[in-house]
Amino acid sequence: MATTADFKNGLYLNFEGKPVSIVWFQHVKPGKGPAFVKTKLRNLENGRILEKTFSAGERVETITVEHREYQFLYKDEDGFNFMNVDDYEQIHLQEDVMENSDLMKEGQTVSMVFLADEERCLTCELPTYVELEVTYTEPAVKGDTASTNALKSCTLETGAEIMVPLFINQGDKIRVNTTDRSYGERVK
Repeated sequence: MATTADFKNGLYLNFEGKPVSIVWFQHVKPGKGPAFVKTKLRNLENGRILEKTFSAGERVETITVEHREYQFLYKDEDGFNFMNVDDYEQIHLQEDVMENSDLMKEGQTVSMVFLADEERCLTCELPTYVELEVTYTEPAVKGDTASTNALKSCTLETGAEIMVPLFINQGDKIRVNTTDRSYGERVK
């Protein structure tokens, strides 16, 4: 158990029977009335952000989570298969556990958060940037656009489609931001 005085970003709580983490918090002491704590909590099961206000000194239940590194092995009709890089144990996850899974290629290392008591995977996160090869994109034609930051669609080696600048060609390796699916830079 903890109180609102123990709040910090990244603290894991059991809120209304669901595992959540604190994304943001602020202690407020108004001129009149009792102090309180405003928070933004991320539901670890579905990723939604909740706003909740706690009374100062209110008790909350903390939970223990473990961060583990896994390597993506392959995808089949049931979902994704991963291997723990420490003990080589394999696990299977459904597709809805992770976002932007189409940016993941075989051999990629991901970070998973497990609820320690139940050994249940809560989230599976890709690294912030991944390097992928462009398998198809239309060639750019000089004079196509009047602006300097024009984009075109491209298909990556994993089958994902993102928008890239006009100078990117088929066969180029690019760095992609997995949080917003944006082009980062060309990799040499």
